[in-house]
Amino acid sequence: MQIDLTRGSVAGSMLRFSLPLIAGNLLQQCYNITDTFIVSRISSDALAAVGTSYSVMTFLTSVILGLCMGSGILFSMLFGAKKQEELKTSVFLSFLLIGVLTVVITALSILFLPQILLFLEIPSSIQSMTYAYLFFIFLGLPATFFYNFFASLLRAVGNSLMPLLFLGICAVLNLFLDWLFVFPMQMGVSGAAIATIAAQFVSAIGMTIYCIKKAPQLIPSRQHCRFDRSILSQIAGYSLLTCVQQSVMNFGILLVQGVVNRFGVSVMAAFAAAVKIDSFAYMPVQDFGNAFSTFIAQNRGAGQTDRIRRGLRSALLISLLFCIVISVLVILFAAPLMTIFIDPSQTQIIETGVTYLRIEGTFYFAIGFLFLFYGLYRGLGHPGVSVVLTVISLGLRVVLSYVLSPISFIGVLGIWWAIPIGWVIADLVGALFYARFVKRELLQNRNTHEMV
Repeated sequence: MQIDLTRGSVAGSMLRFSLPLIAGNLLQQCYNITDTFIVSRISSDALAAVGTSYSVMTFLTSVILGLCMGSGILFSMLFGAKKQEELKTSVFLSFLLIGVLTVVITALSILFLPQILLFLEIPSSIQSMTYAYLFFIFLGLPATFFYNFFASLLRAVGNSLMPLLFLGICAVLNLFLDWLFVFPMQMGVSGAAIATIAAQFVSAIGMTIYCIKKAPQLIPSRQHCRFDRSILSQIAGYSLLTCVQQSVMNFGILLVQGVVNRFGVSVMAAFAAAVKIDSFAYMPVQDFGNAFSTFIAQNRGAGQTDRIRRGLRSALLISLLFCIVISVLVILFAAPLMTIFIDPSQTQIIETGVTYLRIEGTFYFAIGFLFLFYGLYRGLGHPGVSVVLTVISLGLRVVLSYVLSPISFIGVLGIWWAIPIGWVIADLVGALFYARFVKRELLQNRNTHEMV
């Protein structure tokens, strides 16, 4: 189950490690889509409520996910450098830090839920449904922490298969509970939310027990449960900056959702459905970027500079080929994909979603490269660069959305075009930074390692 990313074929090791991540996130998207699909059978208002909730839910979970991912990068470096004692201490300190932050985030989210709905400009017709859905989703944030923390720990040491297994259990359970709570029990959107968090808690408990029982070499013992300023500083640096990068990315999406909401429930429903398809389409390259980050971190810890450079070339080629295939499929089948969530009689909603998908689908290569840059700079110990690239990408998206959409002859198209423009500009900055600074740093590190 465990893959040493510092040895063997560069492309082969990355693909073997990334495939369970991709499959796992496909399952994650499946149970997100399950909510959307089942709720869409209730009414278009219910679909709009769950769709606009998705942006808030994604933002908050991304904060926790970012903290766990950042710690995972440090775990990977320590594992690659064979520093087992430091690894266990970092596991204890990061669990404590992220656990406390999760409790705070959960409490504040529930406390300020009415203000969140006001900020998003939720139409009055769907406010009660949106409130109910988000209330239960927020109660599930601790499950998000437990699952992602232990999943990040396992992935850091090359085990991406077990997180996939527990996520699969979660997806199947969520599908059954969604159907049970929404239809036979007639619980509406609240039932969909309860089904989601119940399934998440099952996978979180399972993942925690597995790590304690089956991976004791990663679990801190009493002597590792201590305060270490140096390790805590590294955890804070990696975790908080990765958290900022993830949360900025999803906060930008949240702001865009606010602009979309101004165009009414029909556009909201189209956006909700199209974003699900969009996220599902480019999700594999996002996961490949996360796997690439672990590859970079392990090899950085092991001093394998040449392997890092070869890995970057292979990763760019793999990502480009995948994005070309997915772009063609999404552009050709945009309308049939929209009918998964929207009744075929709702032609205007479908047309709006098709336009979105064809614009974004043309530029999937750009977001594929951007995810690789995120992974590269996190793995090299420069998470701040990933934050800068995210700010550029999302900042342009938000600014252009707010500037272009009020123009009468542009309208909602301004929001759709703002997204790929942000991707492309961020890619250019990421490539420039690599050419000007990172190549030189890698060369210096190789020379130092050879001297040693």
